[in-house]
Amino acid sequence: MRTTVGIIGAGPAGLLLARLLHRAGVESVVLESRDRAYVERRQRAGILEQGTVDVLRAAGAGERMDREGLRHDGIELRFGRRRHRVDFPALTGGRSVTVYAQTEVCKDLIALQLKEGGPLLFEAEALAVEGADGDRVRIPFRHQGREGVLECDYAVGCDGFRGVARGAVPAGVSRVFERSYPYAWLGILADVAPSHDELVYARHERGFALLSMRSPSVSRLYLQVPAGTEAGRWSDEEIWDELERRFETDDGWRLERGPVTQKSVTPMRSFVHEPMRHGRLLLAGDAAHIVPPTGAKGLNLAVGDVVTLARALVHERETGSPDLLDAYSATCLRRIWQAERFSSDMTTLLHRAPDATAFDDRLQLARLERIASSRAAETDLAEAYTGFPLG
Repeated sequence: MRTTVGIIGAGPAGLLLARLLHRAGVESVVLESRDRAYVERRQRAGILEQGTVDVLRAAGAGERMDREGLRHDGIELRFGRRRHRVDFPALTGGRSVTVYAQTEVCKDLIALQLKEGGPLLFEAEALAVEGADGDRVRIPFRHQGREGVLECDYAVGCDGFRGVARGAVPAGVSRVFERSYPYAWLGILADVAPSHDELVYARHERGFALLSMRSPSVSRLYLQVPAGTEAGRWSDEEIWDELERRFETDDGWRLERGPVTQKSVTPMRSFVHEPMRHGRLLLAGDAAHIVPPTGAKGLNLAVGDVVTLARALVHERETGSPDLLDAYSATCLRRIWQAERFSSDMTTLLHRAPDATAFDDRLQLARLERIASSRAAETDLAEAYTGFPLG
């Protein structure tokens, strides 16, 4: 099998890249090790930046998002039993975010790829990436019990942190930057209408809490818990009780409870792999970077990667110039490190470290007071949350 661009991984990065290339007339083949059902139910991010929304619309993948997604014009910060709303459009010149789950983005892009795009092979496990230093790349793979080879001009690893693509970059070339946090998120899905119409980020002396949603009738909520916590050790009642404590305010606001349908624990870590290109192998999405979820950047960073990469691949085809491809890693990393900074800032602003002192607590509260009282500080948060420029 031969193609121009071989894409490993059918998450949002790989699927969107295939869509952008298809619309520009560049051939691709997507290999995904899991089956379609798994990809379409894999719970991940749910907040789309303004730029991501614009890209999906321009790619012809925004119809259902526009119909079912929830536009949010702000977030609420809670601390010291107080509430402060950050108004995104007023601070950013009209930008907002949209609540639309990654599972739904993947469903939309899969449907378009199968209907209009190039081959998308599920249960096709990429076994290696060979020849990235040469004139053509080989990707041996196993599909439905049979082995084959995908030959391509470029291979793009969108197969996550543990995928074969990142492992194909020689150790002498790679530089890894990472941080692990001593806490995690215990998350639940609950069949109850969200108790607030926008996301609520709560800083509490017992730990962080987040009120989010998947739809007008399904709530998504999170609690800060120690790293290594097992979700099953918390009963539903214990989770709701703790959420109530951490969201408590002085104005009588109430948290509505409902049946818990899913529990999970998300570890907190930051990770960047440099460079994002080695010869004809390019990395995108979680294969190149991971952020703690506090800043809602993971999916959006992946979109930034593939928009930059698609532009570079099309530019080379149309002009013969490799300039944009040569700049791909540096271009993406500028945006990635700003997102890493913001995600780390939000995480340390709102979570209480196990060894936090009274001094640390006061500093957190002072930082939150600054956001609540300074338009400049509030604008900095709003601009970062709604998205850094793509490319």
